[in-house]
Order: sequence, then structure tokens, then C-alpha cells
Amino acid sequence: MASASPSSGIRSRSLARIAALVAGYVLAACAQADAGSGRASTDAKLASEVPTRELRVCADPNNLPFSNRRGEGFENELARMIGADLHARVTYTWWAQRRGFFRNTLKAGLCDVVLGMPSSVEMAWTTRPYYRSTYVFVTRRDRHVGVASLDDPALRGMRIGVQVLGDDGANPPPVHALVRRGMAANLKGYSVYGDYRQDTPPARIVDGVAKGEVDVALVWGPLAGYYARRSPVPLALAPVTPQVDLPYLPFVYDIAMGTRRGDTRLHEELDAFLRRREPRIRALLERYGIPRADVPLPAGASAGPAAAMQGGSTR
Repeated sequence: MASASPSSGIRSRSLARIAALVAGYVLAACAQADAGSGRASTDAKLASEVPTRELRVCADPNNLPFSNRRGEGFENELARMIGADLHARVTYTWWAQRRGFFRNTLKAGLCDVVLGMPSSVEMAWTTRPYYRSTYVFVTRRDRHVGVASLDDPALRGMRIGVQVLGDDGANPPPVHALVRRGMAANLKGYSVYGDYRQDTPPARIVDGVAKGEVDVALVWGPLAGYYARRSPVPLALAPVTPQVDLPYLPFVYDIAMGTRRGDTRLHEELDAFLRRREPRIRALLERYGIPRADVPLPAGASAGPAAAMQGGSTR
């Protein structure tokens, strides 16, 4: 049997890392599940006055801007849109999106669709992408940092916030890219999991920039755009370059929905929905401040109480 090439192995690990960040999934064996957070429950929400079927969604109950139990995330709104289109009653199987998420929800048959995951991940049957996003540099607007590249020499004199999962083999792309450039001592880690008793633990990294704990942070775009817009301190966002750090460490990802393989009816219905409702989906993402990599975000674009995150068209 031929062995896999080093580049294919790096590519697989990179996709696994971003899957963990897009929705908080833990794909590394070292990650520890939060005590008491791994209990699935079902919470029905009426999607139509006369629903004729059920749309069972796998989601995290505490993971804005994606989803929460109160239905405040953009994926919650997307689920309601799909439910209305399919005349389906939307129900949720809630599970913290970390190690075991897919195994205990979608693959266990408790629910039928995950509404946000990288299109290249093979843990589900993915639809056409409905947006493309990127990691961004987050800085305080009043500090005039102006960093936009991993190779900017100014980074070597800064405290840099990064999201971490656990051991080095499971950490997301910014950690590996900066360590490879000799900046391990500059890094301050913020757990993707955090304290699950708080609202949306991953948001602490954006708080860290606002409070001056770090000079700059590298954050997955949807999380950064949503929380930077709500920060009491105006923040600046700039897409990370290069988009792919050689040999293969991508910072830009197409995001799709995922169903079980073989669920042809639902898969085709979701693809049709994404084509038919593209303008509404674009407006939804813009409202939540989700940066899209298919439309340039001007370097240093501001976000804060008086300035909204720039949006763009969906994929």
C-alpha cells in the first residue's frame, strides 16, 4: 500500500484544525470534553404555521455568533429560514461542539444537519459552500498597529493572542505558522473551549485585545467580526496573509452545511435552498458582521460601537 504524502497529511491536519474553530469541534484525541456539557437534548422551535415534517439540527447551545440555545446565532436564523422553506418544524440536538460532536449527534442519528463546517472536511456530506471566510488580525484602533501579514517584522515585538485547543498537534493554523517563524515566546493562548459556564467562551480572545492583554490577535473571521462589532473599544480587522502558508496551511476556508452520507433528499433540498436564497443569506451574514474572503476587506477596517464590519457577497 502506498503511503500518504507529507503534504496530504499536513492538509488533512489543517482541515481538522479549522473544523475545530469554525464550530469548536475537537478533532484531536488529546482534547478533553467539558464536564457535564456533553448531554444531548432536543428543543423544538416552530418554523411554519403548518409544518409537515421535522428538520433536526445539530448545534452548540453556547457558541455565538453561530448558535445558542436562545436562538440568537446566524445559524439559528438560517435554520428558521430553511424550516420555513421546507415547511418543517425545526428541532435541535444540543451538544458542545468539541471532541465527539459528530459521533454523538449526526452520526448517531439524533439530528440530520450541521449548518456550518468546512466544505473539504470528510466527516459529513457537505453542500455547496454558502460563504468563504478567513482568519483576521484584530487590533485596537487607537494603537494604529497596521499588521496584515504573518511576515511583518513588527510582530516580533508584540504580544500575540492565538486560539489554542490543546497539544501542539491539534492547535489551529496561527499557532503553527507563528511558531515556525520563531515567535513562540510572543504567544498568549486563549482556549477555544474556555469556561463553558460563561456565554460563548471563545470570545475571550477578542476581549483580550480590547483590554490590552495582547497587542494583536489572530482570530477566525466570523468570531472576530461579530465580537469586534460589539466591543466597547473600537477594533481594527485585517485579513491574514498569506492566505495559504506553505507548504499547506490555509487561513481561508469555504463553509458549507453537512448531512449524513446517503441522505440524498435533504442534501439536494439544502443545495437548492442555498442557490434560491443566496441574497437573503448574504444579508444575514452581513448583519452578523461575518467577513467574507471573496470580497476584499480593507486593511485596518474598523469595528466597534460606531463602525460596522465590512461584508461582501456569499459563495
